[in-house]
Amino acid sequence: MSEDAQQEPKFIDFPAAYDRYPGLQFQPISRRILVENLMRHTPETSTTDERVKAIATGKTVEIDFRPARILMQDYAGMPALIDLAGLRSSAAKRGINPASLNPAVPVDLVIDHSVMANATGTPDAISRNMAHEYAHNLERYSFLKWAAQAFKGLRVVPPGRGIVHQINTEILASVVTEARHDGDLWWYPDTLVGTDSHTTMINGIGVLGWGVGGIEAEAVMLGEPVSIITPPVVAVELRGRAPKGILATDVVLTLTEFLRNEEVVGTIVEFYGPGIATLPAADRLTISNMSPEFGSTAAFFPTDNQTLAYLTTTGRSEAHIDRIASYLRRAGMYYDPEFRPTAERHLSFDLSTVARAVSGPKQPNERHPLSSLPAIVKGLGPSKGPSLRTGDIVIASITSCTNTSNPEAMIAAGLLARAARQRGLTVSRRIKTSLAPGSRAVRGYLRNLGLLEDLEALGFHIVAFGCTTCVGNSGELDRELLAVIEEEGAIVASVLSGNRNFEARIHPQIRANFLASPPLVIAYALAGTMEIDLNEEPIGSDQEGRPVMLDELWPENHDVQAAIRSTVTADLFQETAAKISDGGSDWQRLDAPRGADFAWNANSTYLCKPPFFDQGPLVQDSYSLVKDARPLLLLGDGITTDHISPVGRIARESPAALYLSRRGVAPEDFNTYGARRGNHEVMTRGAFANTLLENRLTDRRGGWTRMFPSGKDMTIFDAAKLYAQQGERTVVLAGRQYGAGSARDWAAKGTRLLGVVAVIAESFERIHRANLVRMGILPVQLGGGSIKSTFNSGADPRVSIKLLGPSLVPRAELQVELALAEEIEHKPAVLAIETQDEIAYLVSGGILPFVAERLFQNIDGAHHE
Repeated sequence: MSEDAQQEPKFIDFPAAYDRYPGLQFQPISRRILVENLMRHTPETSTTDERVKAIATGKTVEIDFRPARILMQDYAGMPALIDLAGLRSSAAKRGINPASLNPAVPVDLVIDHSVMANATGTPDAISRNMAHEYAHNLERYSFLKWAAQAFKGLRVVPPGRGIVHQINTEILASVVTEARHDGDLWWYPDTLVGTDSHTTMINGIGVLGWGVGGIEAEAVMLGEPVSIITPPVVAVELRGRAPKGILATDVVLTLTEFLRNEEVVGTIVEFYGPGIATLPAADRLTISNMSPEFGSTAAFFPTDNQTLAYLTTTGRSEAHIDRIASYLRRAGMYYDPEFRPTAERHLSFDLSTVARAVSGPKQPNERHPLSSLPAIVKGLGPSKGPSLRTGDIVIASITSCTNTSNPEAMIAAGLLARAARQRGLTVSRRIKTSLAPGSRAVRGYLRNLGLLEDLEALGFHIVAFGCTTCVGNSGELDRELLAVIEEEGAIVASVLSGNRNFEARIHPQIRANFLASPPLVIAYALAGTMEIDLNEEPIGSDQEGRPVMLDELWPENHDVQAAIRSTVTADLFQETAAKISDGGSDWQRLDAPRGADFAWNANSTYLCKPPFFDQGPLVQDSYSLVKDARPLLLLGDGITTDHISPVGRIARESPAALYLSRRGVAPEDFNTYGARRGNHEVMTRGAFANTLLENRLTDRRGGWTRMFPSGKDMTIFDAAKLYAQQGERTVVLAGRQYGAGSARDWAAKGTRLLGVVAVIAESFERIHRANLVRMGILPVQLGGGSIKSTFNSGADPRVSIKLLGPSLVPRAELQVELALAEEIEHKPAVLAIETQDEIAYLVSGGILPFVAERLFQNIDGAHHE
């Protein structure tokens, strides 16, 4: 018998603490997980005691959250590892052993974001795309392979294994962690932060986790806690049962609209009520995945019997599942159907009211019943040419862990494809079709059911086990089709089973993008247009000319469930888990450096030693925080991180393209911004380079601005460089929901390297606000109306920010002064900083120099001792 089996585990005994902390037993389970984390990591002091008492009564307090692990995808994770490699190089110069700098908590990095859906519609699509991926990412992958051997506590999952969040739910998540600390065996909740906003998917199986920027993840890797104000909790009671034929996609699109309208931004949404029992864990994962789309920090489902059933199906051991049930019951955190949590707000949602839905054309919360699509599409504008009509589909993709993690949705798509094939329906060759599962287990059960053949018959061949179209890696469209789109100014469409459809995200030439369930993706692809009411109009005609209606193709619920029971089995997931670190021959052949200190190549256009550890502060703790700065950008509402830091192709006339050309890179090898995140020179030139960005200082769309006082238009990068040479500081002005979208650290890093000292906005999305602070940029939230309605280019505009109180503190009152010629307009504002730790990061020039200095002092002190 093992030592662990003999030893009784230690854990925080919540039931024993209820008398000491009245009200704790009525708090939401997600909040109790934060309390457990606080109690386990913080000595029993009066401060800790007061914080727990406050949380037990529903008050918000500042706490240090120390997650059990960190999850990364390659686009966001690689810059973090590059920064750590840069820190090791700095340590080596100071005589410190670089091998002594390792992640303080376990880190998993999954390479899933770079694969492109270039080849589609053919049996060899996946092999061709993987060959292309390695050919265009050799230098990046070589670095990641070096990092896997250099850093203790880091596991790198090679390309082609799956999508990070699906791998997390099916393989990595423990739900309850068992670990030794100081010789004692401990049980405690599995918690994490991830460098991707959709890290929230894991909340669907009772694991509390959310997305952070790569900057914040770096700090956690180096031993810093996540400094947070305990988020308010919105308790959402689920009632009823979704009607037959309604999938989790329809539920989450409806919930996204509902919760976005209820303004749950910055909260933890926790579900409870009788409707929970009707949702299998896979449906909950789909819902939790889209938490960023309704704006919440997390969307939490407590662990119950459905969770344990999912863990059994995905191959967890019986002993593992027993541990989960035993710990959560003993700790008082296993879900009780009668439990009604105490929360800041209570909402109610009736699952029985959900109907089939599509969201678009620009936002995930723009939900529409199928009957309204014709009017929505017609409202986009008239067709200007004879070849293409508004709403004609050119991309149809079953993609994203949001839905490919859901066997019901995937099998329903396969059965619909089979029925369509039997009726002789086909998809137009104009449409680029693709299937990109987030796990190899999906291919296993589709193949075992014979459904893969039916999907391929309609052009939905597997193109990759990665994100592809969902993150904009849709590959190129046919050149002749692109020419027609441009010539006719056609408003063409994409339809995908993804989670985001921001303008220009899926493809620069596609202006209308719609989210739908996997079977609906196929149905619309068969119809060829989004301008159709699939409830009333036929998808097409069969071999005999008879109209084919959607309901004729839609599979019966009992057939879907029978297929799940027969083929979605533990052995498929166990096989996937066993090979999770096996990258195949391509990965094994890949040359990579060895050793603890990375050898930087001065000629590399992919990897550069990062500058962030050597940056000084932008602001001081003084009355005048910013004086007479220039407006670099004046932006409207809904500016996303896609606008600020694009990940797609590098446009051939852009500043980044000019830089690469001067370094001898041919245009066909420019690759994408996402692939070149390790080169700050490229990424700085790519900041605000989205071709659809609207900067109200100029009439030109894209990465352009107006220089003052000359009034000359130039690229944003060139203007920022010239302002810096003149010793002038710059600010960005924006509207509501600034920084929505993916958790891209380069949206903040690029802003910092452009020299921007402050971002002034009406409201910020959570992750990007935190990233700005952690890069030392001042986030200012306007309290008195909009800048965009009063601010114009003027002759010589200046912006100042003044501190109204005695010192910099969280949520300090500020005053923004807009100087326009002879007039000065004053606007009230607040400092959008939540904690004292964030104040420390700001005045240190960012979290990276703050952590580095403290780390080096500790190491130097230990050496002197």
